[in-house]
Amino acid sequence: MKTRFDIVAMPGDGIGREITQTSFDLVATAAREYGIELAYTEVEAGAELYRRTGESFPEENFKRAAAADAIYLAAMGLPDVRYPDGTEIGPQHDLRKRLVLYAGVRPCITMPGLPLPLADARTKLLDFVIVRESTEGIFAFPRGHELDSRDAAHNLIKVSREISERLFHYSFGLAVRRKAKGSSGKVTCVDKANVLSSMFYFREIFDEVKANYPDIETEYMYVDAMALNMVKQPWEFDVCPTENQFGDILSDLSAALMGGMGMAPSGEIGDTHAVFQPCHGSAPDIAHMGKANPTGMILSGAMMLDYLGVTFDNPDAVAAGERLIDAVKAAYRTGDLLPYELGGSSGTEDILNAVAEQFS
Repeated sequence: MKTRFDIVAMPGDGIGREITQTSFDLVATAAREYGIELAYTEVEAGAELYRRTGESFPEENFKRAAAADAIYLAAMGLPDVRYPDGTEIGPQHDLRKRLVLYAGVRPCITMPGLPLPLADARTKLLDFVIVRESTEGIFAFPRGHELDSRDAAHNLIKVSREISERLFHYSFGLAVRRKAKGSSGKVTCVDKANVLSSMFYFREIFDEVKANYPDIETEYMYVDAMALNMVKQPWEFDVCPTENQFGDILSDLSAALMGGMGMAPSGEIGDTHAVFQPCHGSAPDIAHMGKANPTGMILSGAMMLDYLGVTFDNPDAVAAGERLIDAVKAAYRTGDLLPYELGGSSGTEDILNAVAEQFS
């Protein structure tokens, strides 16, 4: 059983450089409790590198990242650094496309002791997952179309059988694991099948895949109804696969339910590679001020441990990820932590130290 894993870290830009190594140290601490060793290698990429060298993600750096067991990525991009066509610097998008990371996994896990936006007590215990298809949908063809003119612009939506089947198998596999641990295991297919033929096709493939999982409860929900119900009754959901743009929007809504982007972890997972990163941006306005919230980065590390455990058949790594999530919850349960974006004054070191204390 593999117990030592090669992790490539990409701190990126802005606050990413302040939270990556220290958050990794916490992840490694949780791993060591279960006999797991994580080897840290830092690789440079991002807007600041582009500003200095004219390259945002050198090929040798990509190859090193692709050779790792997992990639631990912080925040990329700066608002004043752009490619010549005006788009933002985003090496994370290169990883997503080149490594075919089709499953954008966005957990919504609320922490105790925080002032959350919804009053219902059940929102204090949220634990569901948006699974965003991350390589196709409306983002498959972001620029240009033969029908474009001075009077109209167009974007195509791509939904392929190959990627959709992978997405749904991943989602159902996740539901099986979650059900075994006490969750409902219900899979909600989020689409717009009543209007878009591409989404009708998406649902057809969902129906084909779900036949392989007869013990898993399923339902369908149009994306507009999903947005409504994520505010009205988010505790009703468990695993929710959806199209790329829909997932982009809904995952930000789920981050709001957690208190903000600084609280939200994510994973980009494919058949042979995976990237784990917080949902927030580089936040250059608070860089070097000690205000960055590392919670999303720490929880992304817990997701990375779970991925390593599942991928390499090591239940100890899965247990280490669960232990780390418990430690974060315990730190917030004290009531002493309130990150800046939630109106408090708990900075980077405060949060890191509070979680670290749970291992002492």
